[in-house]
Amino acid sequence: MSAKANRQARALLLKEYRGVLSTHSKSMPGFPFGSVVPYCLDDQGRPLILISRIAQHTHNLQRDPKCSMLVGERDAEDVQAVGRVTVMAEAQKVTDEAAVEAAAQHYYRYFPESESYHSAHDFDFWVLAPVRYRYIGGFGAIHWLDDVALANPFAGAAETSMVEHMNEDHAKAIAHYVELAGLPKTEPATLVGIDSEGMHLRVGPGLYWLAFAEACNTPTQVRQALVQLAHADKWPTVEAAEA
Repeated sequence: MSAKANRQARALLLKEYRGVLSTHSKSMPGFPFGSVVPYCLDDQGRPLILISRIAQHTHNLQRDPKCSMLVGERDAEDVQAVGRVTVMAEAQKVTDEAAVEAAAQHYYRYFPESESYHSAHDFDFWVLAPVRYRYIGGFGAIHWLDDVALANPFAGAAETSMVEHMNEDHAKAIAHYVELAGLPKTEPATLVGIDSEGMHLRVGPGLYWLAFAEACNTPTQVRQALVQLAHADKWPTVEAAEA
């Protein structure tokens, strides 16, 4: 059961892109402080956030890095009947110059507007290094999990190359993915990320993660999956271990 729950919790973190970050209040000791933050997952599958140095939650993290982030399914009519996951973590500021550059290249694809305020204002990247997860998949489906994060084998140059190639040369295929998945067609979609289990598309301000039918561990497998999807007449059922 834990393998299935790990996969479901990870899928939820991939599908969503904003959460409630709870930190230990500096100005009100003993009280938790909640704030909304956008995020994407980094090369190790950990939440990556970009926050202002003057923000209250940043001051709180500098004082005590222990925090949690709650992520729930968007647009849920009954929030108690759908999935949600709490990531308990130690927040770590990204300081290494190469790591900052890699984080920026990745994060900007997901949130392109962030590039302007990151450079113009005092914002820093932080990683939420998971300690444990609490996943609730609906009524009665409650789990403590430790192995949700999954490293992205394509992070860096390989992912960037695949994303740029698809956006530059295969716009029709991307439009077909949108059609198959029933995503909004308000604006042309762009591919922003690829991991072993799926891909992220951006439509306007919204982000959508679409799962591959099977895990892909090499660029060749990703290419085959994307070609198959470009010719599919429905989105395939995901094959994954249930135990």
